Amino acid sequence: MKLREKDSFRKSEGLFFIEGARLCADASLSSVAIKELYVTEGAIEKYSEYISVIENRAERTFVVSDEVAEKLGDTKNPQGVFCVCKMLDKNTNIGKIKYNGKYIALENVTNPSNFGAVVRTAEAVGLDGVIVSGGCDIYNPKSQRAAMGSLFRLDVVQVDDLPPFLSELQEKGMKVYAGVPDSSALKITEADMSGGVVSIIGNEGNGITEETCKVSTPVTIPMQGRAESLNAAAAASILIWEMMR
Repeated sequence: MKLREKDSFRKSEGLFFIEGARLCADASLSSVAIKELYVTEGAIEKYSEYISVIENRAERTFVVSDEVAEKLGDTKNPQGVFCVCKMLDKNTNIGKIKYNGKYIALENVTNPSNFGAVVRTAEAVGLDGVIVSGGCDIYNPKSQRAAMGSLFRLDVVQVDDLPPFLSELQEKGMKVYAGVPDSSALKITEADMSGGVVSIIGNEGNGITEETCKVSTPVTIPMQGRAESLNAAAAASILIWEMMR
């Protein structure tokens, strides 16, 4: 439960917690190291195919009561399948970046559902990876559920200080665009998306930091009506689509 709830505990242990038969099976099939599997008798019967996949990869398996499953569950109606997994290698590494690739950067995005939805979209459309700086923990159970296993498969690079990282990518020839709700900025449909590109989405309330904007070209999504901005996940989806289009 501490792994589920506390970012600091996850980091200190080098472990994270996931739940759900499909998500745990996805982790198993994505070469995630499964340390422990917790499963109820009912889940063994209902999700036997998923359970067999997970159990083959798990170092240890425990059958738990429905009462324990209720305590472990982060959802209203837990399926009774939970895993403790070893963290993946997502640390800062400029060498992970393909300089002719397409990336979405998330700066201080705090809503785990937004975060997970962006990662899921990035994988679905064929992005090369996601760059994360600040914001919610990538191992937050809500992030994992929203990503639907994409966090196991897609390259995710965690960066402590985003502006110098972006400057280094520009030196390697990549274009860097900052998504802003500013009608005077370059329209996203007119931006040059050829070659290596990084598009940035900022915090849900405060947007992209001034320091990051200074090392980026501002682009905007043309909008009609009275809405001043888009949800972070929706805006990211449009940027991702334009990069790949």
